Amino acid sequence: MNVLIKPEVISTIDGLRERIAAAKNRAEPGPAARVVLVPTMGALHAGHLSLVRRAHARGGIVVVSIFVNPLQFGPTEDLASYPRTLDADVAALAAEGVAFVFAPEVSTMYPDGAADTRVTAGPVAALLEGAVRPGHFDGMLTVVTKLINIVGPDVVVFGQKDAQQVFLVQQAFADLNMRTEIEVVPIVREPSGLALSSRNRRLEPTEKEAALALSAALAAAAAAAPDGLQAAQVAAHTILAAQPLVKLDYLVVVSPQDFQPVAAGFTGPARMLVAAHVGSIRLIDNEAIDLGSAPA
Repeated sequence: MNVLIKPEVISTIDGLRERIAAAKNRAEPGPAARVVLVPTMGALHAGHLSLVRRAHARGGIVVVSIFVNPLQFGPTEDLASYPRTLDADVAALAAEGVAFVFAPEVSTMYPDGAADTRVTAGPVAALLEGAVRPGHFDGMLTVVTKLINIVGPDVVVFGQKDAQQVFLVQQAFADLNMRTEIEVVPIVREPSGLALSSRNRRLEPTEKEAALALSAALAAAAAAAPDGLQAAQVAAHTILAAQPLVKLDYLVVVSPQDFQPVAAGFTGPARMLVAAHVGSIRLIDNEAIDLGSAPA
């Protein structure tokens, strides 16, 4: 019988730093003493747990932060209604052998109210998700930077589902000469192909069936991509247009180098991103595609 050891839940910055320092002192030199951070806002699902498993593969001291960051929420977004499931999250992390859960109060992270000093994400933060959620990525980068300074990890783990977030974190770490390594974990999907998200639980059965159009559109685009950008876009739009419950926000192909929409005639590796409302629930997804030249 496996005996689950509940992670130590720590709510103070000094307390977390002390426990990490003690764990590092006890660990054998090498990977066992490496600290790996998985930053989350809780409401954990199998996608989050895949990040934790990757974290264990990279180091011996795994810290999962659970913090609903108010700086990431705009004036039209309901911070109060965001799911907070700490007990269930800690139980799930116990099954994964996590050592420490950092679950601070807002007053711990922002003792003087909303931080006056922010990390600004730059022009890419105004595109796509940033256009829908102004200020979101500045808030995300600010709290990620704070968590890096608090935890001092050797590695931080993110999921590819939030592709724009991953790009902006990588850009910020490079621009700010941060020494923490970024590990990116592929999207985890349900057997149906639907990308795992805490929002999926809010979908009605008919809406969840309709939401499969997002991943199906991306798969169709990837299959058509060798015939060029237009072929990939048409393939994706055809599937999305056939599903009346899906209201498209955007479908765009971006360059991995600068996250800007690619121009006609672009060839090579790219990424297609989609965002849509299914009923009242807004979902995002993305897929790497390899664009060829349009047939003559």
